[in-house]
Amino acid sequence: MAAAPRDPFKRPRDDERASEASPRLDPELDEDLGAQFGAERDASAELQAARDEAARNLQTAQRWQADFENYRKRQERDLADMRTRAGERIVLELLPVLDDLDRTIDHTVASSASGTELEHLLSGVEMVRTRILNVFSKVGVEVIDPFGAAFDPHRHQAVGEREDAEVPEHTVVEVYQKGYGLGGRIIRPAMVIVSVGGPAQPA
Repeated sequence: MAAAPRDPFKRPRDDERASEASPRLDPELDEDLGAQFGAERDASAELQAARDEAARNLQTAQRWQADFENYRKRQERDLADMRTRAGERIVLELLPVLDDLDRTIDHTVASSASGTELEHLLSGVEMVRTRILNVFSKVGVEVIDPFGAAFDPHRHQAVGEREDAEVPEHTVVEVYQKGYGLGGRIIRPAMVIVSVGGPAQPA
């Protein structure tokens, strides 16, 4: 029985259009392409995982480096502090000797005595004092001799007051005992007499 002729004015059904528009793929080719796409997805995931791990390792290394740098700086500070404290103990032991030398020099200069023997004594005492100060200078000791300066409670200790209208208020008019500093710290403040009754200190 002969097939009925196709009506050229009849619209094809959806399944007929789909079969005509989409040619069927070879099953083996479809399987190969699927495997290739799956392998590419796996490689991309592995690459991303490797990048994430590398980023984590970098952050860990940076933290270790920062911790080590902080530890190194702390050790340097501790070592410098130990050296300063050791020097401070030596200086404190020598300060009374230096004070005695200063008083001897002042008393000798102020006395009315004269003569070659007295001059030799004074010269010898001054030499000893100079040698001690040279040792202090080598280890970084600062001599605080604030005569004529404004009183600083962080560096000076007031042991008395003197009426003086000619100088600004709270000016050091006499240094009873010099002060000393080391490593940015005050080992001993200068003991001073300060003025009262004068004009205010300039700003």
